[in-house]
Amino acid sequence: MEGIAWASWRSWKNDTKVCVSNWLVCNPAYSEKLEELKEHILAYKSLATRTDQDSLSPLNIAASAGRDEIVKALLGKGVHVNVVNQNGCIPLHCAASKNRREIVAVFLEGGANPDVHFEATAMHQEAAKGNLKMIHSLLYYKASTDIQDTEGNTPLHLACERVEAAKLRGSQGASIYMENEEEKTPLQGARGGLGLILKTMVEG
Repeated sequence: MEGIAWASWRSWKNDTKVCVSNWLVCNPAYSEKLEELKEHILAYKSLATRTDQDSLSPLNIAASAGRDEIVKALLGKGVHVNVVNQNGCIPLHCAASKNRREIVAVFLEGGANPDVHFEATAMHQEAAKGNLKMIHSLLYYKASTDIQDTEGNTPLHLACERVEAAKLRGSQGASIYMENEEEKTPLQGARGGLGLILKTMVEG
């Protein structure tokens, strides 16, 4: 009986994660209930930027879940594209981390700043994963190639274990000599023949 109760508790806990939160607009943002969301925002405009228990706003949640129409509806209601949550993230971070390329494009076209960061930018995240398509998108909208995260790493530092991502960053003029907090450059972190490739690309 105790095992059943424990299993039920775990199931309930998992279900609450899926529901995201009990806020009037966070649930509809996740569940793609567009009309319900609009109704609540029209009645209480301040709800559009209210956060849930994980410091996520409806726009963060919709971006992460890939709810294109919800994202557009919230932006249309005046929610700022660069609104920062308590963790220092903007909706662009949420969309990029889940590889929501269409939503990332909507944010960037709408004026999202690709270089906003608390610990790291969206470019740092994608460089570490070697997500070439997302890196291309961010570069198209002039994301910085040399901005440093809280450990002093540039996106190129993080891309050095991903050959194609590192080559792409190098081709866009990223510094191969910028040091992080450990006084290491991307060139020093490059493995195999990548260091020579990057040096050739930068110095000719």
